[in-house]
Amino acid sequence: MRALVAALVLALLGVAPAAAAPPDRWVGTWSGAVTTVPASDSTAFEDQTIRQVVRTSVGGDSVRVRLSNEFGTAPLVVGETHVALRDSGARAVPSTDRLVTFGGRESVTIPPGAPALSDPIPLRLKARVDLLVSIHLPDHTPGTTTSAFAYQQNYIAAGNVTGSADITPTGTTDRWYFLSGVSVRSSASAVVAFGDSITAGTSLNANNRWSDYLARRAPHLGVLNKGIAGNRLLHDPNPPAGSPAEGYAALFGESGLRRLDRDVLVQPGARYVIVLLGVNDIGHPGTPTAPASEKVTAADIIAGHSQLIARAHERGLKVYGGTITPFRDDTFGFYSPENEATRQEVNRWIRTGGAFDAVIDFDRALRDPAAPDRLLAAFDSGDHLHPNDKGNEAMAEAIPLRLFR
Repeated sequence: MRALVAALVLALLGVAPAAAAPPDRWVGTWSGAVTTVPASDSTAFEDQTIRQVVRTSVGGDSVRVRLSNEFGTAPLVVGETHVALRDSGARAVPSTDRLVTFGGRESVTIPPGAPALSDPIPLRLKARVDLLVSIHLPDHTPGTTTSAFAYQQNYIAAGNVTGSADITPTGTTDRWYFLSGVSVRSSASAVVAFGDSITAGTSLNANNRWSDYLARRAPHLGVLNKGIAGNRLLHDPNPPAGSPAEGYAALFGESGLRRLDRDVLVQPGARYVIVLLGVNDIGHPGTPTAPASEKVTAADIIAGHSQLIARAHERGLKVYGGTITPFRDDTFGFYSPENEATRQEVNRWIRTGGAFDAVIDFDRALRDPAAPDRLLAAFDSGDHLHPNDKGNEAMAEAIPLRLFR
């Protein structure tokens, strides 16, 4: 009542009321899940700019960038960083270019094992736009911290061209390097898609992950993709000696239980997490990727999920469990009647155990009704394990939007 009277008095005096204060909450609008690289990976940068493309989910009235040296073994020197809206290709919209500072400084040195969060950047972002994040690496810099399964073409150029609208790329990469998050100032909340390659995957440059389809359905929601191909809930990468997997398994990332804090619990504005992990725990052991000694039971996977749920609940997040999708006749050697029985037992617990705050039945969304242990042909990427873009869309359609109210 007093507020109403005060407003009437101000109006009679011809004084406009003060504008409502802008939201001061930071919410993730994009993220990448970083890993280390195999010992054989010799990628390095020196006096080069990496111009990286990210697709926002929710909009906001200013921006922050999170860089990462979390898998580096030496300090990471970043000479200069700029953000801008993308015009096309590697070209920025000139009027949107903004210098990024860290504690008021243009350059930042990030210790090994640490991230760095930028100062707020005065740039208004809409939902579902392409943002360019350009970082200059002046010194010899091994590419030790990366999101290897970006499915996005990014650009490398000579020298410091971070603030240039047009650059002349000397190369491209389909990875994100030293970049793990973008947040916006907004009153929205965020959901983390926490999973493996079925969460990470899309056609190149298409932004057709199931999390992207969810972001299209819910533009009021920050959607953060923390999918890593090959990721397991219970084990870190451990390729058998002499296996070809020694050349790539490090990119599968730390176990879901190990990376939960970094990839979920500290994400800005996160209120929800959708968990889709377990298929690699079932399928990897006994293949060239992981030793047979790491074979797990349904009870092991259920115990891992229970720990994940408890830790997320401790931080106030709602946890939604995704059922493990079919993989009969997959080309990776995952399928066996025993492994299928494990999948069914885990899914039965997800559906009926009552441990998750809600269940998202990805299995039902993707399976062939005539052969429920197989992917529906229309949703099959061709390897009988990973969905294609239509399958990703079906997964997003299986997520009730009421879960995010």
